[in-house]
Amino acid sequence: MKINVPLQAGLLSDQFTKHADAADKIDQHPVVSFPIEFQNVPENAASLALTLIDPDSIPVCGFAYIHWVAANLDPSLTELPTDASQSGKIPMTLGNNSLAGGLLHVTDEQLNRHYIGPTPPDQPHDYHLTVFALDQKLDLPDGFWLNQLEKKMTGHVLAQATAVLPVRN
Repeated sequence: MKINVPLQAGLLSDQFTKHADAADKIDQHPVVSFPIEFQNVPENAASLALTLIDPDSIPVCGFAYIHWVAANLDPSLTELPTDASQSGKIPMTLGNNSLAGGLLHVTDEQLNRHYIGPTPPDQPHDYHLTVFALDQKLDLPDGFWLNQLEKKMTGHVLAQATAVLPVRN
């Protein structure tokens, strides 16, 4: 399985990061998700799941920041279009990102259960997008946590692909 996210000069486009236009932000958080192309998804896949994690945030905030987590995407998709997280045009089960956690506790579901774009505060960061092809749909409600996704996926991953997305600060 392969995934591709279009980059500009080797970086995630500013329109999906803290450099996005004000119209593409909620409370200063970028919310328009980037497109993802899927290739060679196993034919027997029953669903896809994705995670977008920033491990470079560990020295800044003490944990790997979760920017996006979603499950139960249709495995026949060849592309997840721009703004799929907020638009609702592509069915998916939306998990909580780090804004929903106890340290930040943002209660606006438009922010804490969708893509929240990269905002590296100190230097360029590498964001890790991983897409999983699964042999079943996962019994998860909207608002699930990353650890719940990981437990439900155990033993059900047919293939996975990771893309590292560099973002300027």
